[in-house]
Amino acid sequence: MTYSERVAAFVALGQRLRQLSSDEIAVLSAQARNANAWFDQPNVTAALNGIAHLLDEEPLRHWSGRYPTEPTTPRTVGVVMAGNIPLVGFHDLLCVLISGHTLLAKPSKDDRLLMRWVADELIKIEPRFAERLQFEERLNAADAYIATGSDNTARYFEYYFAKKPHIIRRNRTSIAVLTGHETPHDLGLLGADIFRYYGLGCRNVSKMYVPVGYQFTDLLDSLEPWHSVLDHHKYNNNYDYNKSILLVNRVPHFDSGFLLLTESPQLVSPISVVHYAAYKNEVNLVDQLTDIAEQTQCIVSSGGLYPGSFPFGRAQTPAVSDYADGIDTMAFLAELA
Repeated sequence: MTYSERVAAFVALGQRLRQLSSDEIAVLSAQARNANAWFDQPNVTAALNGIAHLLDEEPLRHWSGRYPTEPTTPRTVGVVMAGNIPLVGFHDLLCVLISGHTLLAKPSKDDRLLMRWVADELIKIEPRFAERLQFEERLNAADAYIATGSDNTARYFEYYFAKKPHIIRRNRTSIAVLTGHETPHDLGLLGADIFRYYGLGCRNVSKMYVPVGYQFTDLLDSLEPWHSVLDHHKYNNNYDYNKSILLVNRVPHFDSGFLLLTESPQLVSPISVVHYAAYKNEVNLVDQLTDIAEQTQCIVSSGGLYPGSFPFGRAQTPAVSDYADGIDTMAFLAELA
């Protein structure tokens, strides 16, 4: 396949996802939820829409065209995919295949069904991808590796893949910067960054930085439309458990009835909890953000006004050029050739 044929296939996949009927989405979501209770219909739908967004033709061609369009020597790339949110490994699949290499994919057991479904849809559109896209339990035959996991599993990846080119991704999370001047509409948009995928993704906001003396009333009121997260039994169980821990330990906190806010130096928070820290001025804020830069996936702020941040509500809809951990996957793949 030529570069143009590969791009055309992915553009067609995006069109296919945008044209899914409500019945198709309902059936696919039900199957996904049977395998992973967190993957309910709203979140599966959001993931499919996110992929369709990545495959918009103009930005896809602009992005992929910045790199070599044909590898001198196609390689076999093993990809160990995460499964914390639906289809989280798709961007790696896209990068490997559109760059002209062969993919050996090991999806997480938590997301195997959706990844295989999307791969099957791609192969229906372009059957020649069947030779370039394989699902394997063991990736010994790969020439290079991309692996995503926890800090603990990353140490194993580093050991096993040390002798070959690799990208190893570790735990990261995302943060929000508030100034106290946000409107209720702004704060409402922040809800998607906190609650989409029930807070399980690395692009979910788990910590907020607020000015000293910040009043949380408007924020909590603006997040009220997300109260329905309690309808999910696993989220509800986490909320009840974390609330009891805070109460038993007499930790000061704010409680919206479905979200717990507590001041903490910790960056990562449990499900249903968001940590916060106060800053005195912009210099102090920059110092705090610099300290956690290596653990930060993305930053959100009202309108994306803070340098390098996404607008509220956009954390879970990255552009195709927004790489996990800030590592340019396409540049890595280009160097293999």
